[in-house]
Amino acid sequence: MTGGGDAKPASAHFGRYLRTLVLTAAATFAAVWLWVLLAPMAYMDPEYPSWRAKQALLDRCDLGDILILGDSRAAANILPTRLPVKATNLAVGGGEPIEAYAALTRALACKTPPKQVILSFDPGHFARPDLFWERSVRFGFLDGADIATLRADSLRTGDLSVYAGHGTAVLPLRLRDVLEAARFPSFHFAALTHSLGVLRWSRNERTFRKTLAARGQYAFGTEPGSAAVAVEGHLAAFRPLPVLDLYFDRLLSRLQAQRIQVRFLIMPVNQETWASTDPAVRSAFKTYLAGYAGRYDTFRVATGLPEHWPDRFFGDQFCHLNPDGAETFSALLARRLREPAGVRQEALSGWSGDTGPGGGDAGKGIPPSATHGS
Repeated sequence: MTGGGDAKPASAHFGRYLRTLVLTAAATFAAVWLWVLLAPMAYMDPEYPSWRAKQALLDRCDLGDILILGDSRAAANILPTRLPVKATNLAVGGGEPIEAYAALTRALACKTPPKQVILSFDPGHFARPDLFWERSVRFGFLDGADIATLRADSLRTGDLSVYAGHGTAVLPLRLRDVLEAARFPSFHFAALTHSLGVLRWSRNERTFRKTLAARGQYAFGTEPGSAAVAVEGHLAAFRPLPVLDLYFDRLLSRLQAQRIQVRFLIMPVNQETWASTDPAVRSAFKTYLAGYAGRYDTFRVATGLPEHWPDRFFGDQFCHLNPDGAETFSALLARRLREPAGVRQEALSGWSGDTGPGGGDAGKGIPPSATHGS
């Protein structure tokens, strides 16, 4: 009897303990989730503040006459502050036509949209998925509506390569979409752990201010040279993914409807990447772009720009220009924008020589070993 009487209080005590444990765990998880939502600068990866600066420029509609869209090479290589008219660089690391279209849509909602767009993607960002979930979604550059549109487009094209992502098989894709859009803490576990939740705040704030001052440009590799072979040198063929081709077409169609002039820049690569790239890949890439130039009269591929430069201009294994290389390329681009009829008029009306092979005089000032065909 005595032993049986003692069991009930012990059971009640355990029940209270369990309830307290569950409530404490729930409160802790809720607090972490709130921190994830409210203080991303405290824990996010070092590239996040540069993305956030681009979003801030978009939110303010502080864009100028020229908008730069594309991947990490465009983000690193083009210094808006060196161009002859006000410009903004919204290119992002791992950027594909999906991110460019999302940024353009927001830019066109501004009272004064850009008058010209510069586009640049390397061949790999048409042919392979990159950092869509790890950067574009997780950094908040795209929202739930963008993800829903991508899901519908992926199903329509039968190409789930970008939408399905990597390492998400444990969750149904639609559930993953909801949790990602809600910034579920588990997706940010690595960043929270590496930063202890707070240690990246001051550095990220400095990077944010620096990227704002640079009007969206930010550097990747800063080494004084690189001989590594980048993605082009490893492509067996150039075959655009259907879903990325759909977004590229949608991007150009939107710009055509707004009568906004678009120039596509093929960024220079180092000597080793140039030598390792199958000429058939380069030819197929140019043919692909030429097909769109024939379809949309506001779209041109800039010709006469250097296709490969000496290794000393590159800062890492991905063929990002280092600071000296970016300064040199941006000075070249600025001259191209000025020619021949004056700074503002020429920058807004288009570039001479873009419609035919070898047009323009873009190679001036670049060492002979760095120019096209050398």
